[in-house]
Amino acid sequence: MTRPENQRPADILRTMARGGGNGQSQSVATAGGDQGREAGPAESCGDFDMRIGADGTWYYRNSPIGRLPLVKLFASVLRREEDGSYWLVTPVERGIILVDDVPFTAVDVDIDGEGRSQTLRFRTNLDERVTADADHAIRVEVDSETGEPRPYIHVRNGLEARILRSVYYRLVERGEFRREDGRDDGRDAQEEAFGVWSGGRFFTLGRIASSD
Repeated sequence: MTRPENQRPADILRTMARGGGNGQSQSVATAGGDQGREAGPAESCGDFDMRIGADGTWYYRNSPIGRLPLVKLFASVLRREEDGSYWLVTPVERGIILVDDVPFTAVDVDIDGEGRSQTLRFRTNLDERVTADADHAIRVEVDSETGEPRPYIHVRNGLEARILRSVYYRLVERGEFRREDGRDDGRDAQEEAFGVWSGGRFFTLGRIASSD
C-alpha cells in the first residue's frame, strides 16, 4: 500500500480520470505541507491538463472538479513563477496548469471601522481569508475592450483573487476622494484619487487628473 506522502498530484489526476474516489486526495496536502523534509529537485511532469477558469472553477481535462476539498488541496501547492506561469509544486513533483485570469475570486468582504481605521477582510471562493494591507494590496485594471474596472487583491505568494463585481460595489460605497500632487508632462498637476482604506493603507480604485 502506497504511503500518502509518496503519492503524487499526477497519480491523483489519473485516479480522477478513472473515476476514482477521494482516497488519494490527501497526498497533495501531505507532500505540499511537509516543509521540513529533505527532498531533491521536484520531477517535472509537464502539463497536468488542468485549468482554472476566470470564475475560479478548476477543470481537469475540460471537466469541472466538483469536490471542493480536492480543489483546496491542489490550491495549497499552487505556485506562480516569475514568468507568470502557474505550477502545482510538491517536494517530489511539479506540473504546469493554465489559468485564464487569476486563480481565485473574492466572493465576500467584511468591513470593520471607518476611514483610516477601516479594515477589509475578504473571503475567496476557496474560503481563504485575506485582509487588505501592505502585504495584500488591492489593484484595479481597466478592461481594454469594455472599459470596466477589474479589481484584484493579492492573496499569497504572487497569487491573486479577482474581486467580484458585487463585492467591488461594496468597496465603492465605502470609498472616498483623496488629493494627490503629481507631475504630468512637466506641468504641475493634481490627481484626485478615489479609493478605500484598509490596514492603514489607501488603495486607489480610480483617479481623476486635472491640470492647473
